[in-house]
Amino acid sequence: MKTKITIQFASLLVLLAVILMVLPAHAQKQAPPEGSPTKPFAVPGSETYVLPNGMKVTLVPYGIIPKCAINVSVDAGQVNEATGHQGVASLAADMFKEGTVSLNSDQLAAETARMGSALSVNSDADQSDFSLDVLQEFAPDGVRLLGDVLQHPRFPESELARLKTDMLRNIALQTSQPGTIAEIRFRKILYGEHPYGVVLPTEDDVKKLALQDLKDYYSANFGAQRSHIYVAGKFDLAAVKKSIADVFGGWTNGPARIGTQPSPQARKVLDLTDRPGAPQSTLMIGLPVSSPASPDALPLLVTNALLGGSFNSRITANIREQKGYTYSPFSEISRRFHDAYWAQHADVTTQFTGASLKEIFGEIDRLQKEAPSADELKGIKNYLSGVFVIQNSNRSALIGQLQNVDFQGLGADYLKNYVQRVNAVTPAEVQKLTRQYIKLDSMTIVVVGDKAKIEEQLTPYKPAN
Repeated sequence: MKTKITIQFASLLVLLAVILMVLPAHAQKQAPPEGSPTKPFAVPGSETYVLPNGMKVTLVPYGIIPKCAINVSVDAGQVNEATGHQGVASLAADMFKEGTVSLNSDQLAAETARMGSALSVNSDADQSDFSLDVLQEFAPDGVRLLGDVLQHPRFPESELARLKTDMLRNIALQTSQPGTIAEIRFRKILYGEHPYGVVLPTEDDVKKLALQDLKDYYSANFGAQRSHIYVAGKFDLAAVKKSIADVFGGWTNGPARIGTQPSPQARKVLDLTDRPGAPQSTLMIGLPVSSPASPDALPLLVTNALLGGSFNSRITANIREQKGYTYSPFSEISRRFHDAYWAQHADVTTQFTGASLKEIFGEIDRLQKEAPSADELKGIKNYLSGVFVIQNSNRSALIGQLQNVDFQGLGADYLKNYVQRVNAVTPAEVQKLTRQYIKLDSMTIVVVGDKAKIEEQLTPYKPAN
């Protein structure tokens, strides 16, 4: 049998060779056709208005799939946790899924399943999101259900211990990962005692949380004027409007948005956490950059994609493709409310820790001294434009984009002009922004690895006394 297969394979190779001989030389070497010019993103038509109690509403009839995404975004998150109550926002998000005054958790799950969906509740640094993705005919019912969850949470004490145990297990798992350790150290250095400096609550924080803490957090932060409901997809516009008015029109205004702006520090720091025996060093290198609402924010996204934020970026090509120091490096611009930082991440082989830092800083220095070619930048801009259009190709993703625009105050034309603005970024602008924001002498360097093997490699990056 093996001989027969070998003979068949050899015959195929001969046939392929004959075909190649017969084909004209230009056909064999023909390059693939050049991609078509990037197209601007066509933002679907929408309607936005405000209820008398201050709750904002955005309705987006969109697509042909008979489903409807519903999201209520509330300006309440970790930034609103009282001192000594870290973790209460995440715990409250879990508790919301345990039912309402009129529905226990099983009944709530059954009701969402009837609509072809499941309830999702998530909390981050600044906001809490409540979402469903229901069959078209259940859009008004979905609005009513989210209204019940938000306005009449059950918060059953019988579930508190279980949810706290789950949270403690998750904290233990995450804090065992070097990437999480690096982020905890990095954020603490940048933000100090501001809530943005907390990545995860401690075990002690979670253990001392009581049910009354959740209720106090809810009372202090939830209400109509901090909330925005988005509905996108196929739905009966009149029926959904009526449902929103009936369900949310009587919700109390609640407290106004409260938040303190951080003052992140851009300073040269080398922070090393010892992990004896670690085969890799985890690097997180970065510093504060412009606000998401700044005119520089979008060109800076392009700069980041060229430097380290895409698979074809310079840092990735250097330390992954050429040097083989790491497998999956990436850079990002991490954003919160009117706040952002740039950071390069990489898990590098221990023996190449210092060499990796040298190459990363070398690529930053090169971009500061010499603008990229027009062709290189064009490839990055095409990538960002294409990804942006794809990212907005479904109803839930579109809601996410609209939510970000509203939260950061980016303006009504931000999505419409995104592709055009990306493609307007010039090589000189990329070089200028790298000089202005990605400053080598103000970089926070966090390393998690085997101190005995890497400390000497880090000597050139220690700040001068």
